[in-house]
Amino acid sequence: MRSGEPVERLLSELSLREKVGQLNQRLFGWQAVERAARGGGFRLTDLARAELDRWGGLGALYGVFRADAWSGRSWADGIRPEERAEVAALVQDEVSRAGGHRIGVLLSEEAPHGHQALGGTLLPTNLAVAAGWDPELLTEAAAAVAAELAASGVHLALVSALDLLRDPRWGRAEECFGEDPLLAAELTRALVIGMQGGDRGAVGRGGVAIVLKHLAAQGEAVGGRNGQSAVIGPRDLRELHLPAVRAAVEAGAMGFMAAYNDIDGVPCCANRDLLTGFLRAECGFDGIVMADGLAVDRLIAMTGDGTTAAVAAIEAGVDLSLWDDSFGLLEQAAAEDPRVAELVDNACRRVLTLKQRVGLLANRPSATGPATSATGPITSATGPITSATGPATPATGSATPAARERVTLVARTADDLARASRVADGHSRRLARQSLVLLHNADALLPLDRRTLTKVVLAGPNARDVTALLGDYVPPLPTGSAAGLDLALRQALPDAEVVCASEAPTAAELSGADVVILALGGTSHRTYAEDFAANGAITGPATVATAGEGVDLADISLPGGQDDLVAAVRARARCPVVAVVIAGRPHVLTGVLAHTDALLWAGYPGPHGGPAIVEVLLGGYEPVGRLPFTAPRHPGAVPVRHNDRHPAHGVYQDVPGPVLFPFGSGLRYRPVRFDRLTATAHADTVEVSVEVVNPGAAEAEAIVPLFGRRTGGVVLPRLRELLAFRRVTVPPGARTTVVWNLPAARCFAEGATDRAVTDLYVEDLHATIRPFSHPQVSHPQAAIHSGSAEPIPDS
Repeated sequence: MRSGEPVERLLSELSLREKVGQLNQRLFGWQAVERAARGGGFRLTDLARAELDRWGGLGALYGVFRADAWSGRSWADGIRPEERAEVAALVQDEVSRAGGHRIGVLLSEEAPHGHQALGGTLLPTNLAVAAGWDPELLTEAAAAVAAELAASGVHLALVSALDLLRDPRWGRAEECFGEDPLLAAELTRALVIGMQGGDRGAVGRGGVAIVLKHLAAQGEAVGGRNGQSAVIGPRDLRELHLPAVRAAVEAGAMGFMAAYNDIDGVPCCANRDLLTGFLRAECGFDGIVMADGLAVDRLIAMTGDGTTAAVAAIEAGVDLSLWDDSFGLLEQAAAEDPRVAELVDNACRRVLTLKQRVGLLANRPSATGPATSATGPITSATGPITSATGPATPATGSATPAARERVTLVARTADDLARASRVADGHSRRLARQSLVLLHNADALLPLDRRTLTKVVLAGPNARDVTALLGDYVPPLPTGSAAGLDLALRQALPDAEVVCASEAPTAAELSGADVVILALGGTSHRTYAEDFAANGAITGPATVATAGEGVDLADISLPGGQDDLVAAVRARARCPVVAVVIAGRPHVLTGVLAHTDALLWAGYPGPHGGPAIVEVLLGGYEPVGRLPFTAPRHPGAVPVRHNDRHPAHGVYQDVPGPVLFPFGSGLRYRPVRFDRLTATAHADTVEVSVEVVNPGAAEAEAIVPLFGRRTGGVVLPRLRELLAFRRVTVPPGARTTVVWNLPAARCFAEGATDRAVTDLYVEDLHATIRPFSHPQVSHPQAAIHSGSAEPIPDS
């Protein structure tokens, strides 16, 4: 983003205090607005007004619409969807009046998998989305969520994407796009393009700016302990944790959030090499860097006082704080040190440039009407607006053109929000279906034939629970808006008896059953009775949650004696047993695999997860998902990843085979074959092609992963690396050729010599390539281009 004349003019006019105020995001938004005691509508709280008086404005305001157990907001007292426009307009009106410069405030909201607000559309969590391996669908879903946010007056979406699932003990595993850097990078790229549009074209025009979390290597924290040290070298940092950052910058990401953890002892919020050297100088990033909540205050443990902590953060490259007190001390530091004053100017310039992009800088000041921005009125969505002194404008069209424009904008915004919500909900349903991974299916038990089912027994901790489908960072759902497995089964099988056992089903409940379905796994549900840390993470024992922020585990066995439940059901049942694992982290499923006839992994599939699971079990949709992580065989064998440099097999005397399901595992109902893997190395690229064959009579979707093992370089090779992937649809009785043109640097080892060899794999197909100086073609070059299809020739 390039700053323009309005930004430079403002920088010359703002006082030092006002500049520091533009770097301020200290308030919890839900504490900044309250319902007016008389006359309806809303008003700013005394707390918010004191903050405005102190700084003459605000840089950003976090979580005005947030509703969850930590904020304490619910359907009883939170801001409803139809009220968002009114509240956003009130906040903008009050903030822009606070100083003499008519600068609006950036409204930032949590949107890790949908807007965390009452009525916000929820998507499956990232880990579940990653199992679908479909960046295109994620782009569409992200665009719809961004449209919801924009119609609500939001400018910044805080979205998890950068963390890798390097240790399943970490409670925030659900926020990761799996363990692989390429898969995570492509899904991150999809998020950015979806929310911001190509070339940032949707920002301020029906989309929002994205702030990606968390930079960097938070998933590498030792022992899976949230926010702690990432013990990692610079090579692994670049190869594993920074590809998603590069992809995001290439896609035009306008914001990053600096993480809590330290890397080799240097906290990310004070890491100039990371935030300025890598992100800005090397990658060319020109947006804002936001600190994670209270992360600048945490630097006091290193610096000794808040002022020095704030200077360390802004020197490193942090532009915008979150909830901390220390950044406010920059005023004094800048007054005493011209170097700090220059840093404040640079950070303020970036914040104001973003505000200009989203229409929060006035082109002309006005004492009587709404400020006008480059994209429209600064109060771009409104209803009856109540300030501390009374209505700011008429609620209906009495006199002024401004009032009539406001009424028009109310209707337009409501329509935009409703339309975006419908589209987002449809994408959420599709993502839920795609997220399901079939891991075990003895004797082709699944899909079940609904015509033959007379009695189905459902049991397990997640049999009825809708909240277990959703994950962390979610608002309370309206009553009856989503169906758990129990209700979804009853709706799908109206003529069958569905028995839902609260504990292990009895012999009487099992008598005559055609199948037992066990709904296993965990939950990230946070109740309103929890104790929370100052940053919103659960502190102390969780009352319900077995995953989520603040719920790290030393033992990733299924919680609550579920392995005993599975064994007991297997011993009693005289019919097949199907397990459905609903979870936000990899659990040890060794006992489940041993005692069930079929196993479906569901992640946290979102509010449409119950019907999606039932639809797959009954054959209405074929599961084609693949695991985005390595599933361990034993809780003591973690972490284990597919792209480690050394094999874990045969190392532990007590668990010689520590991998239960490898990364990329996934079965399906109808066969799809892979054929004719070819690869040709050129000077700068490698062309790889493979045919996907559908022998069936129905259209088939397939995920095509290309793996490689790169040898002949200057570092120890990884066991296996994902080099490319594609999700394709193959017509009935046809074959489709997938072609990748990949950078040579991705395909060959670092420092590759003329003796280097890369082995390529697609399922059981194998090809080898060497650098261009010694070209080798593994098979004759395929003539069919990517996406083409032809009938399968008669054999």
